[in-house]
Formats: sequence, structure tokens, C-alpha cells
Amino acid sequence: MNQNEFVLLITPFKDKVFRLAKRLLVSTEEAEDATQEVLVKLWSKNGNLTGYNSIEAFAMTMTKNYCLDQLKSKRTCNLKIVHTNYEDKEPGLEKKMEDLDSLSWVGKIMNQLPVQQRLIIQMRDIEQYEFEEIAEILDMKESAIRVALSRARKTVRDYMTETHNYGIS
Repeated sequence: MNQNEFVLLITPFKDKVFRLAKRLLVSTEEAEDATQEVLVKLWSKNGNLTGYNSIEAFAMTMTKNYCLDQLKSKRTCNLKIVHTNYEDKEPGLEKKMEDLDSLSWVGKIMNQLPVQQRLIIQMRDIEQYEFEEIAEILDMKESAIRVALSRARKTVRDYMTETHNYGIS
């Protein structure tokens, strides 16, 4: 496989690799390093990528594992998922402030979720992966992913409801 073929192969998902790394590592620089490391590993496999059902799923699995290894090596016990892809269509200042506050609360709540639930929400709700792809990446059954996603969403919803209804009788 030459360089042009490799670039064409990874182009559809390299941004997803970066975003997943950024969600796990938080730091843009560390996410860029992780992305580069994963792409170099893919390149080093050269022609041996044809045996995989989904090269994208393989790359995402490599990214997840690399980032978790980096976090373990730093002995970091607190992962942070930050949603930075949010764009608003010219709402008023009050609406912007409410949205930023809600987004901040969701981020805080998600930081309290178990790592597995954070990864599943990231892949399903932010990256828009199908359950089958998430199952392959995380090496889990689809039913277990659906249950974990449901529990994670319920936790976020319950905390948000509690937060927004605080002080209202």
C-alpha cells in the first residue's frame, strides 16, 4: 500500500480518532500525539489491514487502548469528556448562558460516570457509531452496550432534572 492509498483509507475516520483521543485525554496536544501514534501504527501494518472487518473500528479500538494506557501511566483516575462541537444559531444571550450552564452540568455529570459508560455515550451520542461498531470496538455484546447506554443517559437525565428543579416546590 502506498502513501496515497493509505491517506485515502484513513481520511474518513481520522477526525473521529482525534475526537475520541481528545475526549479521553482532554489535552489537545496529547490527543494529537495519540492520533499520530495510532496512524503510525496503522501505517506500520501496511498491507496487513485487509484482514479486518472494519479498519475504522480497529483504529478506534487502538485509540481507546492507547489513550487508556496513557491515562494509566499517568495514574490519572479522573477522565473528562468535553463536548466542544456545540454550535448555536444566534440565540439570545440568556439562552446562550442557559445552554452553557446545562452543557457544563452535563460535563460534570459525565465525569462522574464509570469509564465504560463515558466511552459508550461518546461513541454513540457524539460520534454516532452504531451499536454493532461499539460492540466490536469495546469487545462487548450489543445488549450490554444498550443497557450501559440507557443507564448512563438515565443518570445524566436524573442529575439534570434534580439540578434544574432545585429550590422549586
